[in-house]
Amino acid sequence: MTVYEGNVENFRSYCDKQTFDQIVDYNTVQQLLQHSTDAYSDRTAVSDETETTFSQLGADTAVLRGALKDAGVAKGDLVGILLPNCYDAVKAFFATVTAGAVAVLFPAQLPPQAIMGCTMKYNLKAIITSEELAPKTELAKSTKPALAIINPGQSAQPCKMTEVEPSDPCAMLFTSGTTGQSKGVLLSHRAITTGAKNGCYGYPDVFFQRYVLVLPLTHIFGLIRNLMTSIYTGSAIRICRNPKDMFKDIAIFRPSILVLVPALVEMALNLSRQLGRNMFGNDVKTIICGAAMVPPYLVREYDKFGIKLLPGYGLTESANLVSGNPESDQHPESVGYIYPGMQAKVVDGELWIKGPNVMDCYLNDPKETEASFVDGWFRTGDLVRFDEDQRLYITGRLKELIVLATGENVSPQEIENTFDMIDDIQDCLVTHRTENGMDILTLEVLPRMANLKAKGVQNMEEYLKAEINEVNSTLPSHCRINRIVIRDKDFARSPSMKVLRNQPE
Repeated sequence: MTVYEGNVENFRSYCDKQTFDQIVDYNTVQQLLQHSTDAYSDRTAVSDETETTFSQLGADTAVLRGALKDAGVAKGDLVGILLPNCYDAVKAFFATVTAGAVAVLFPAQLPPQAIMGCTMKYNLKAIITSEELAPKTELAKSTKPALAIINPGQSAQPCKMTEVEPSDPCAMLFTSGTTGQSKGVLLSHRAITTGAKNGCYGYPDVFFQRYVLVLPLTHIFGLIRNLMTSIYTGSAIRICRNPKDMFKDIAIFRPSILVLVPALVEMALNLSRQLGRNMFGNDVKTIICGAAMVPPYLVREYDKFGIKLLPGYGLTESANLVSGNPESDQHPESVGYIYPGMQAKVVDGELWIKGPNVMDCYLNDPKETEASFVDGWFRTGDLVRFDEDQRLYITGRLKELIVLATGENVSPQEIENTFDMIDDIQDCLVTHRTENGMDILTLEVLPRMANLKAKGVQNMEEYLKAEINEVNSTLPSHCRINRIVIRDKDFARSPSMKVLRNQPE
C-alpha cells in the first residue's frame, strides 16, 4: 500500500528563499508567542476597537495569566473560553495556553445547559467570559460552585509563561457534529504550532500581511489558519465582530490575504458583479479557501481580479491543515499536496493520516478515539484519491455513502463535485430514496442567477436541466440522477457555511 509523504519541496518554489527559510518550527505556543512578541514588538498584532501591538499583546496576556493563577488555575487544568470574536478572545486563548492550561473554546451562542454539561464532562476549572455572556455560566456555577468565572479585563499581577512540553495538551475544540454528536478534540502544543506553520506554505507573500478574521475562533479554520498563522508571521489581524460587517472591515483595514469559506467567497463575487467593483478591494492578493468543496469556477473568476484563490483540506482532528493547493490555476479540483511532516495512505478509499498535527484523542470519549485510530493512523472518514503527482482530491464522506439496492456504493459528494463543474451551478445536493423497490437519486441545485441573467437565459429551468442532463449522460449508470430540483432559496447550512444533509431548513 502506497504511503504518501509530505514533501517540503512541493512548496519551496512559491516564495523566495529568504521568506521560505523563515518558516521554522516552534514546538509550543509559548515559543511561538515569545518569538513574535520579541521580533515584531512594535508592529500591530490585533485590530479590534483599538490597535494592539505584539508587545502589548504579550503584556495583556501576562496580566490575564495572573488572573488565572489567582483563580487557582494550574498546569493541565481545563479552562472554558466563552467569548465572541474580539480581542479579549485572542488574549484569553493565549493567556490560557501559555499558563499551561487547556483552552476549551465554546461558541458564544452555546446555551447554558450545554455549558453546564461540558463543565461537568470535562471538569472545567474556570470559564473566561464577558459580563454580557456571564449569565450563561450561572447554571454551570450552581452545579459546580468551585468553578471560577473570570472576566478577561480582570486586573492582576503579570505572571510568567508556564513551561510545557510539545506533547502537552493545549486546546480543545468541538467537531461540528453535522454527521453525529459533537466531540471534544484535544490538540497538543505541537499540533497547534504545526498547523500554524503549515499555513505559511504555498504562496509568495507570507510575513507582515494584513488579515481580517471573519470565521469564528471556535472553528479550527479560524483559529489556526487565520489567527495562529497571522501571529506566527508578524501579520496584523482585524477582528470582524459581525460577519455582516465583513466588507466594511475589509474596506477600512485593506487586507492583503483572507481566509474564507466558499459560500462567503461566492457571496462577495455576486456583490462585486452587482456593484461593478471588487468587494475585496485592490489589496487582497490571496484567498485561502476551505471547510467545504471549492468550485473551480471561483478559482477562475477570482483570477480575473488578480487574486489567487487557493483551496485546501483539513479537519478539526488535524489542527486544520492537511493539504494545500498552490497550483489552483492549473489543478482547481485538487486540495493540493500533503504538508511536510505528514504521512497519508488510502485504505478502501478512505484517507488515513499520521503527523505531528493529529489530535491526541476525543477527550473523555475512549470508544470514539479507539474507533478513529488504527496502528497510529487516524481515519479521517473522507473518501479520496491521489493523482500521479501526489495531489489529493476529496471524493466524499464514508458516512454519507449510499448503498443502492444493487449493492453498489455511491458517494453523493463525488456526484455533486461533477455537477459543481457547471459554471451555472453554485451548490448542489444529492439525496436518495427508494420507491417501489427502485433507487431514486435526486439532484437539488442552487443556480448562479447572475450567470444566467448575464447570458440572457429566458427559461432558466429548461436551460439548467439541459446542462445537467448533458453531464448526467457521462456518469456511470448507477450514479446517474433520476430527478432534478431547481431551488429558489439557499440550502440549510452549518455555522461554517457547509450545506447540511438531512437537516430541516
